[in-house]
Amino acid sequence: MKYFLLTSAFVLCLFTLSVAQASRMPPVDKSVLDISYYPMNFPILKVQDKATEPLFARVIYSRPMKSGRTIVGDLLEYGTIWRMGANEATELELYRDATLQNTRVKKGRYTLYAIPQKDKWTIILNRETDTWGAFKYDMKKDVARAEVKPEKQSELTEALTVYFEKSSKSINLLVFWDDFKLTIPFTL
Repeated sequence: MKYFLLTSAFVLCLFTLSVAQASRMPPVDKSVLDISYYPMNFPILKVQDKATEPLFARVIYSRPMKSGRTIVGDLLEYGTIWRMGANEATELELYRDATLQNTRVKKGRYTLYAIPQKDKWTIILNRETDTWGAFKYDMKKDVARAEVKPEKQSELTEALTVYFEKSSKSINLLVFWDDFKLTIPFTL
């Protein structure tokens, strides 16, 4: 009986400690953090030592959900700077020099912003990194700007999705959310 009481007390203490620790942990974020590489399978190929194409870029972003909201023109106000995701501003790392429209961009880490309009979006690479949202956006730190036309999609995309795709002339950063698609071309 004494052994049973000691064991029960010990189990109760462990349970109490685990509950207390779990309550101190931050909740799971609603906008999941994600990473996309070009080439898309680079981390896997690198581990297997079969990389056929050198690493070009990586984008790190949080994926907000549509959740029944109107995205462009409401959540993303026309003419207002957007961090291209949720939470921390989206980060683009170029592992090689590239050109965004007519501007040569050196390899390095940049924050990726956008200014949505009805017929075109301004895409911005900014040298200020490790920032939350677009609250401290400083136009003086812009490295490159490009104009892209949003494409209407018939199928809705619930979670913001960003990834790279190669075309015949460029490596495109594709952005899908709600009923729109952006194609941001980078050339080497």
